[in-house]
Amino acid sequence: MSFRIGAVSYLNTKPLIHGLQDWLHNGQLVLDLPSRLADQLGDGQLDIALIPSVEYFRGPSQWTVISDACIACRGAVRSVQLLFRRAPAEVRTLALDEGSRTSAALAQVLLYERFGLRPQLEPLPISADYSDCSADAILIIGDRAMQICESDYVETWDLGEQWNSTTGLPFVFAMWVARTSCPVEWNWNEVVSSIQASRDAGLAAVNQIASDQSPKYHLSVDDCLMYFTQQLHFQLGPSELAGLDLFRQRAERLGLVETLKADPAGSVG
Repeated sequence: MSFRIGAVSYLNTKPLIHGLQDWLHNGQLVLDLPSRLADQLGDGQLDIALIPSVEYFRGPSQWTVISDACIACRGAVRSVQLLFRRAPAEVRTLALDEGSRTSAALAQVLLYERFGLRPQLEPLPISADYSDCSADAILIIGDRAMQICESDYVETWDLGEQWNSTTGLPFVFAMWVARTSCPVEWNWNEVVSSIQASRDAGLAAVNQIASDQSPKYHLSVDDCLMYFTQQLHFQLGPSELAGLDLFRQRAERLGLVETLKADPAGSVG
């Protein structure tokens, strides 16, 4: 029986899905934005998806994490940036990239934890030029966040670095999640093994992946390799789970998880 599995379309997922389509055999791999993957998993268009962690928090009890492969960081992550047009303590408006709801929640958690701020939120469409945005702070994620000119802003935050420096824990951006209502005929051990084998093969081939991908993203091979091997982490271990639990607590304290539950199709949760 065939199935559909969704993964993030950004550069950060390349080692994670290296050869995954070949490993899956009768499965179809679909690439899309993190926020869209969660919606597609929720409405049954996907059976398994690499979804943002905050979407897992808000998902039904029938959703389950099926692999220790993930997208995480243990410090600076580079591809999740908060850009300030005024001093962070003075932020009143916050524009949120529509691509990821986890990073949107993380930005709000960090501003509250550091300064007690609950700024007014504005959507930042994926196709919009963030340099034209007039908000006091602008969250951008993914590939375009890796090309920032920091001198254009009063201050910039790498949100992975900010989280790690304040908590001492890793941050988990996305995990492989499945609907447990999927057909019992599936060989789940084979599916999980394929996902983890793809991750392991990607890490073993990371030099070649960096060489292949760097021209597409206007990065040097060394820069791309550093991103894959030092700024990203792909293993969901005990410290990652502890960071995930702490993030959930802090997001729930601010009502962010409940906000997403009330507006599952919203783009600024």
